[in-house]
Amino acid sequence: MSELDARLRDRIDDQVAEALDAYLADLAESRPRRPRRAWPVVVTVALGVVTTGLDPRVAWAAWLAIAVTNVTWLLVCRGRS
Repeated sequence: MSELDARLRDRIDDQVAEALDAYLADLAESRPRRPRRAWPVVVTVALGVVTTGLDPRVAWAAWLAIAVTNVTWLLVCRGRS
């Protein structure tokens, strides 16, 4: 296989870069990004902190709340995709 001269390689690189930029711009316009929500992470961490200070006999309620929060978040995310 013969080597390409530097000018031809630069032209090819420029064309590929322009095509990629155009593709990414079209993709961004057709599917705008939704803001990510961090409430499940904040709630889970807060409940985990509270749970460490609880009596083990009542900690099950906090663990249940953590599980419900995470399952709800997963169901909401699954419904949006």
